Parts: sequence; structure tokens; C-alpha cells
Amino acid sequence: MTDTRTPVAFVDDDRELLEANAQTLDLAGYEPRLFASADAALAALDAGFEGVVVSDLRMPGTNGLTLFRELKRRDPDLPVILVTGHGDIETAVSSLKEGVYDFIAKPYPGERLAVSLRRAVEKRRLVMENRRLRAAAETGAQDLPLLGETPAMERLRQTIRQIAGADVDVLVQGETGSGKEIVAALIHRLSSRRDREYVVLNCGALPEAVMESELFGHERGAFTGADRRRIGRIEHADGGTLFLDELESMPPALQVKLLRVLESREIAPLGINRTRAVDLRVVAAVKVDLSDPASRGDFREDLYYRLNVVTLRVPPLRERKDDIPLLFAHFLARAARRFRREPPDLTPALRDRLMRQDWPGNVRELAHVAERVALGIEPQGSAPEPLEADGSGLAERVARFEAGLLRDALARHRGDAQAAVEELKLPRKTFYDKLARHGLAPKDFR
Repeated sequence: MTDTRTPVAFVDDDRELLEANAQTLDLAGYEPRLFASADAALAALDAGFEGVVVSDLRMPGTNGLTLFRELKRRDPDLPVILVTGHGDIETAVSSLKEGVYDFIAKPYPGERLAVSLRRAVEKRRLVMENRRLRAAAETGAQDLPLLGETPAMERLRQTIRQIAGADVDVLVQGETGSGKEIVAALIHRLSSRRDREYVVLNCGALPEAVMESELFGHERGAFTGADRRRIGRIEHADGGTLFLDELESMPPALQVKLLRVLESREIAPLGINRTRAVDLRVVAAVKVDLSDPASRGDFREDLYYRLNVVTLRVPPLRERKDDIPLLFAHFLARAARRFRREPPDLTPALRDRLMRQDWPGNVRELAHVAERVALGIEPQGSAPEPLEADGSGLAERVARFEAGLLRDALARHRGDAQAAVEELKLPRKTFYDKLARHGLAPKDFR
């Protein structure tokens, strides 16, 4: 059976002391690893060692300080605790300056070593967790951009692989910021159409008159001002993939025309009477559940059933919170590269705060928080606690709470300042004054 306890390497040339400490470490819940010399420890320990090293300072041959220096060269983050029976204060001070985690003088009570070990083990656990997260984020980014290790994400990736080559139209359902655009791009990338055009149209960003021309194109002279022929997005996607984002925003009149294209694979641009054949795959994304008549609204039922050959649901972040540390590590590393900074570690306080939030803006909101953490302008502590827990005053706690409300409102409305103003019921000037005070900008949430 594999020992899952944290290992503690204990190095001492005194065999009786080794055995006594082995029993102490075992009772304390650690996995003791005993070495009678520094050379034996160096032969067994590397940068992947998960635990902590405790070593006597004075030993025959290689001493404890030399052992520390070699271990530090292999892994600067490996905690080493030195123990000495000679009360060498000068050596203790100099070794601590070099990076020794702690220096304990013999004889010492068991609690003295226990306290030092608890702190060192927690530090090592945090270092190793951050390393694993960064490695997993890098591996995931190279494999698939749809990061996550929860069962829901595993199933989603598996389904995408299964349908990518099937050349069927796909409906992607998910909340704002959950990753629908990534799913659509991944379907195209894994399909046989990967070398052809990938054309994107956001149906919620254009007025109806403009959208019709954007989708279907027009001939010269089709209407006043049409002084040249324009190829629409559908025709431009011929041979490739057409991604229609926020399809639920498409006006009903255009839904009829889109349904005709999906059924016949032909288009008739404005100003022409004959049709043109198109070979394309359509991936459509929606924020609402079109199977529910109440949510569907004026979206055509026949268009929904035509697109509903394959429906993929992208789970919101609150339903896969175990993926948050991995996702955050990926976004933090990406932001650090962008801003040319060293990525900060994911501290327990920051991790706790991330896991407690509901993330109405989903993955997009998480990415924005990672960027602010990388820049050093985002508080890394937990949500406001009672005064006796964090020592902060009322004004500071109210400011943190206010900033959180502003961030949540902007995330829910994808950076739409007017919508956030209406939700928070604030005068427009007051709203922008508060944004400036907390270093927030609507564009960061779009």
C-alpha cells in the first residue's frame, strides 16, 4: 500500500537518535525517511522530493550546512531544518541568511521540532501544489484549450472529439463567459474542415438590417448605397465552419432565412434571384435553454429542432469548482508572460477566496481576476471576515465588499456599464467614481 503521508528526511550519524526520531515522526503523522549520512541523503533526494529535510549540523564527512547548500542548488524551495548540539549562534545566523528554514539547538523539546515541521510541511505542500498546477496548465494548454479535470469537462472534451469529424451542425449552450467560443473553435480545429475558413458572427452585436447583409451578402445595386458586391459570412464560410454566437438574439425574420439555408445548403444574396450552393458546418452558441419554451421566447421552434442534432452544454464555473485552481494557474501564468512578470504563487488565502465565489462571469471573470493578481492590483486575501479574524476596520471591509459588488455586476453584464448602473441603482457619475476608486474598468469584463 502506498504511503500518502508527507515524508520527512531525517539525517544524523547517531543511530539511536535516528530511531527515536523515526518513532516521533511516525506518531506525528509523517513518513520518516532515515539517513545516517549527508551523502546517503544526497543520493536519495532530488527536486521532486515532496517533504522536508531535518539534518544534524555536525557529522563526519559532509556536514549539514554542505548538505543544505547542495539541496538548495537542486531545489531552492526545499525546506531544510538544521539541528546542532553545540549552540553555534554565529553559524545559525549565517545559515538562516543563506536560506535554511529553521535552526534548532539541542537538546530541544519535541514540540519545538513539531511546530517547525508543521510550518515547513505547509510551505512545501504549497510549493509542490503550485508546481503541479502550472505543469498541468501547460500540458492542458498544449493538448486542448478547454481546461479542466472534473468529470463534466472530461465528458465534454470526449464528446467534442467524437462529433468533430462527423460534420453535423452543433448547438452549444452555456452561460456568458463559460467558454462556448472555445468549444466552437475546437470543433473546427479537430474537424476535416480545419484548413478552411472559420467564420464568426455575433448575432447580438449587429442591428437587423446590417446582420442580413453580413450573413447573406448582396449584389451591387441591391439597395441604395450598395455600390459593390459583398460576400456574406455564410458564403465566406463555404467549405469551412460558420460560428453564430448569441443565436438567440437573431431577429425572427432572419431565423426563417437561416432555417432555409440549413435545410437546403443554398443562399440567395440580396439583389439576385438565383441561389448559390454552400458547403458549410454551422456551430451556434446560445446563453439560454432553447428546449424550454419560456426561455426560448420568440426563437423559432423549428430552427431549434433543426440545430438540435447535437447539443453541447458547457457547465458554468460554479458547477466545476474543482477546476478553479488549474484554470487560475493557467490564466495567471499567461497574464504573467503578457505583463513580463513572475507569476505569484496561489496562496491558501487566495485559493479559499476563489473557491468561495459564485463566478457569475464564469471563466472569463476568473481570467480577469488572474490578470489583476499578476499585476498586483487585486487583493489576494479571503472575503471579508469578522474584525477579530483579519484586523481590518469597518471602512476597509465596506470598501472590499463594495468592490466585489461592482465586479460581480460588471461580470454579469459583460462590461455593459449602463446595465450595471441600472442593476445597482446608482447615479452614473457615482458609479464611475466608485470604479475609479477601486481600479475597475468595464472593458476588462467584456
